[in-house]
Amino acid sequence: MAVLDQLTSQQAIELESKYGAHNYHPLPVVLSKGEGVHVWDVEGKKYYDFLSAYSAVNQGHCHPRIVGAMVEQAKTLTLTSRAFYNDMLGKYEKFATELFGFDKLLPMNTGAEAVETALKLCRKWAYEVKGINENDAQIVVCENNFHGRTTTIISFSNDPVARKNFGPYTDGFIKIEYDNLKALEEVLESDKNIAGFLVEPIQGEAGVYVPTEGYLAAAKALCVKHNVLFIADEVQTGIARTGRLLATCGNCSCGDKNCSGEPEIKADILILGKALSGGAYPVSAVLANDNIMNVIKPGNHGSTFGGNPVAAAVAIAALEVVQEENLAEKAYVLGEIFRTELSEFAKGNDLVKSVRGKGLLNAILINDTEDSSTAWDICMKLRDNGLLAKPTHGNIIRFAPPLVMTERQLMECIDIIKTTISDFKK
Repeated sequence: MAVLDQLTSQQAIELESKYGAHNYHPLPVVLSKGEGVHVWDVEGKKYYDFLSAYSAVNQGHCHPRIVGAMVEQAKTLTLTSRAFYNDMLGKYEKFATELFGFDKLLPMNTGAEAVETALKLCRKWAYEVKGINENDAQIVVCENNFHGRTTTIISFSNDPVARKNFGPYTDGFIKIEYDNLKALEEVLESDKNIAGFLVEPIQGEAGVYVPTEGYLAAAKALCVKHNVLFIADEVQTGIARTGRLLATCGNCSCGDKNCSGEPEIKADILILGKALSGGAYPVSAVLANDNIMNVIKPGNHGSTFGGNPVAAAVAIAALEVVQEENLAEKAYVLGEIFRTELSEFAKGNDLVKSVRGKGLLNAILINDTEDSSTAWDICMKLRDNGLLAKPTHGNIIRFAPPLVMTERQLMECIDIIKTTISDFKK
């Protein structure tokens, strides 16, 4: 079979099944084209994308501004490694640090790499600045977290699917309940070797769990009190997804009018990825101020592709699109509509137990057990009706469309969701 031969959906699925590792369980739809809020399968059927590649495509599929920046840079210079300077990285670092309000940026490629970078940075700061004895540093994490799937990261996961038969695991982590200030306070009071607190502002993979209002600000205050670094994993919640530039929006310069609704929260270490490139290229970053980032010296950390010219050009364009198209404000407004409409619908439908989320990161809890196929079966019906979504943790369906969606398109999608669930038979 020639590379350019047109495949049917079934042929494409069979090829992946035979030649690819079975480390994912995709919804059976084979996509070949994307534009804005829409994707098309190989047979030409059009769908609304309500997953956005797990919030990587916030700016919409194949945004011409982002793709244009990628193509133009790729025609000039793609990679130098960090053995030499390139003329794009400094521009990107300046743009991003000024936008998010930090002194320095450390560029990587994937979200998991960025989390690993933040953990190393936190530990080195603990030994060289805070004064914890080497190898004694502990980092507090939350139960039901999702920060990636490297060996170190799964060491502090409590998902048996991610952990089983991948040990031995990495030490140095303490798990506490999410959205539990008392648990955080107790561990900070009892252990002087705590270096950092790693937290998702909203637990996306766990089912879009939004913490109690004020939780993040109070957690940051506890970290300040105990000289512990507050590490925000905004790989999924960042870049306008939750109705702000960041879910932990603090001293940034986004100009987002929705930022005044919550107390100011400024992470000590900020982790970004996914929509940092608009889904066009693997780009991630860790941001911190000089008092933290300056512990990293030549040879301590790096990546051949991290900070390459294409990544830098793409990230600048992706962030400019977020600003110029007011995507944070759009996510805020459309998210309010989405939750209002579906919460009202849920009052009269026994299959929807609850609706939760922030901005355009939302989920519905299906009134069935986690081991049931109901949420999956609903997603299959949604697919048939022209909308793509995916279950998480069995009975939860996550809804996260590109932020470039219009209100008219959103209302059409809400109608599809309502009709599909209303017509659904177990």
